[in-house]
Amino acid sequence: MKKTIKTSLALLLTITVLAACGGGSGENGGNDSGTVVVEFFSQKPEITTQLQDLANSYSDQNPDVRINITTVGSGEGSAALQAKFSSGDEPALMMLGGLPEVERYSDTLLDVTELELSDTVIEGMLEGGTIEGVPLGVPMNIEGFGWMYNKEIFDQAGVDPDDIQSYDDFVTAVETLDSQKEELGIDAVFAFSGAENYIANQFSANFTSPEYNNSILESYSATELNWEYGDQMQKYTDLFNQYNVQPILTIDYSRSVEELFINDAVAMVHQGNWIVPTLNDIDPEFAANKMGILPVFGENDTTGKIIAGAPWYIGINKNLDDTVVEEAKAFLDWMYTSEEGQTAIVEEFNFVPAQEGYDVETISDPVSQQIYQALLDGETGAMTHNQYPDGWFQQILFPEYQKYLNGDISWDEFEANTSKGFADMR
Repeated sequence: MKKTIKTSLALLLTITVLAACGGGSGENGGNDSGTVVVEFFSQKPEITTQLQDLANSYSDQNPDVRINITTVGSGEGSAALQAKFSSGDEPALMMLGGLPEVERYSDTLLDVTELELSDTVIEGMLEGGTIEGVPLGVPMNIEGFGWMYNKEIFDQAGVDPDDIQSYDDFVTAVETLDSQKEELGIDAVFAFSGAENYIANQFSANFTSPEYNNSILESYSATELNWEYGDQMQKYTDLFNQYNVQPILTIDYSRSVEELFINDAVAMVHQGNWIVPTLNDIDPEFAANKMGILPVFGENDTTGKIIAGAPWYIGINKNLDDTVVEEAKAFLDWMYTSEEGQTAIVEEFNFVPAQEGYDVETISDPVSQQIYQALLDGETGAMTHNQYPDGWFQQILFPEYQKYLNGDISWDEFEANTSKGFADMR
């Protein structure tokens, strides 16, 4: 998931947006004027304005319905949502991250096969919101990640990304770029964010996805992590650590993306298409013309994949007043199936849609277009990192990975420590 700029990393961002004017909601989701109020809990601050605008438009067309948007970001959304349920202030629509969170509210959530939009979802994408065979959330959007690279730097170095068809090809490209650092004017080949726990988490999915047969459900139910493809992860780790901006443990999102990558100081970062809005705020031409994405050869030296899937699912609270539930369903269907909603998804939200039927060329940037097409073609790995035991990547994976990057432990120790922690916490 996209990180905000450094100045906001430590903040709890709580924004409540009223999509139309009116009084507070009554006990049945209405108010004195008869308006039906639908509370939408979002955990994605970067789309607050876009979501508000879309809710405003819906209310303009449906004057008896008001959509209240509450956004809690900076990693505090899950706790804030639990607090809402504990206080009895349950939302009608809620954004949920991964199967652990979907399962937490499984007794509350509606079977989304009742929705029109569910019939349009890309095959397999409902899996990430499915508990015991019942789809309880619809994918909000698609995100994908791999090695984001600077096309101009590659071209100046004589490196053709289309020729990178294996891990050995990737190594050759890295060595070629490094040999021309001075001529290219780059500080290093990579700016891997060794200071960010979520980057280590996402990077690991390149190698745990094949262990769990590229299945969200299999990874969620797994009681062990055996690092069957750990040798591939070690090779990549040793490679980028050798050719990274140092000290690697000090490189955070802001420096990696907003300082080094966009200013042509490095050739590659391990990131996803969620960085596009950040890049557009700084230089609108960068993502459109200079950025590409390379897969990771996580399963073996010749099978490269981009990890892609839905980081967020939207669920509907079935336990509220029937009128509120019906209006929540109607708004969600309109958001994803109406012409206005679909246009906003790609043009205003800059999302990679989780539904079939979009013209690839309408998607905001070349990298996002490539991710969407790869997903349609079944050529992506699964977001297994969202299914790890609660707290494991923060408490175990990340600190152990930092120790290895810093030379404090061996790779065998990294695998042993993280595998034990995985089993213990599952």
